[in-house]
Amino acid sequence: MENINIIYEDNHLLVVEKKPNIPVQQDSSKDLDMLTILKKYLKEKYNKPGNVYLGLVHRLDRPVGGIMVFAKTSKAASRLSDQIRKGEIKKYYLAVVNGTLKKEKEILENYIYKDEKTGNSKIVDKDYTNSKYAKLEYEVLEENKKENLSLVKILLHTGRHHQIRLQFSNIGNSLYGDQRYGKQDKKQIALWAYKLEFKHPTQDEILCLECKPQQKGIWEKFNI
Repeated sequence: MENINIIYEDNHLLVVEKKPNIPVQQDSSKDLDMLTILKKYLKEKYNKPGNVYLGLVHRLDRPVGGIMVFAKTSKAASRLSDQIRKGEIKKYYLAVVNGTLKKEKEILENYIYKDEKTGNSKIVDKDYTNSKYAKLEYEVLEENKKENLSLVKILLHTGRHHQIRLQFSNIGNSLYGDQRYGKQDKKQIALWAYKLEFKHPTQDEILCLECKPQQKGIWEKFNI
């Protein structure tokens, strides 16, 4: 429990760092997940009897690390979910991608279809049945010519399945370590949720919270 990085906590919110390769909630692997870890943390910290409420309002793919907000009350969960539906929560990511990008800044817009049978998604035409609009904007922060890699900052406008991974693979700059849509090398994917901006669910205040990856592994090749 002492290894949990608590970024922000009050009566309504719990904002933490999710380590890479930990599921957000229990899945078929039965591996320890964030919801279970954090409910135990709250139960022990506040000496709460019975079940502890903790609302899951957004997700990160299992291999991806970074900042997540959880709701400690149903009121907070409802209001945060409403902000997400309206696109009012700003989610920023850092990613290391293969190669050099053609444009230093760009908005990527596509339509994405998720195949429920395979768990994979693909970029399709607008008229493709059950496709969903996807939008992000990126900015190149640094290039590592020696390694042929680039560090990019991403503002995610829509949260589609595997969206960031797909959209960068589509322009020829797949994410470093992306074994599904990129090179088939077994490395940790270099995608990190590093900043959230949202309105506090019960106060007239905008929270801007950050959690950057540690300078190790692929990240130490850049000045983060």
